Amino acid sequence: MSRAGQDGAIETLDVAQVAALFAADEIVLIDVRTPVEYAFEHIRGALLAPLATFDTRHLPGQDTKPIVFHCGSGMRSKMVAEKCLAAGHRKVMHMAGGFMAWKKAGQPYITTNPATGAPVDRRDPVTAA
Repeated sequence: MSRAGQDGAIETLDVAQVAALFAADEIVLIDVRTPVEYAFEHIRGALLAPLATFDTRHLPGQDTKPIVFHCGSGMRSKMVAEKCLAAGHRKVMHMAGGFMAWKKAGQPYITTNPATGAPVDRRDPVTAA
């Protein structure tokens, strides 16, 4: 699904598309949630660029890999995508449903063990076998 802007378009990808592209190292995944949300749990390898301090001028180049934004539910990543379009970026992508959809789909993520502070690889226990 896409929404065309004046000079570009927002492409909305589902979790399966993002997971496949990320596993194949074909995209840069940027998490726009808060640092606290990211510290609590995040997708391994996703970069952090919180919405509150997001600046389109400091995005990595997209010559070799396109960027896909994600947040908790898809609302903040859509806001960031709209900021990018307004700043002149021609193709902007975000993940529908955000991190909640990622977990619900049983995709792997990192959380922190509160007793040790060590990272723990997880999957949503409801959907993962």
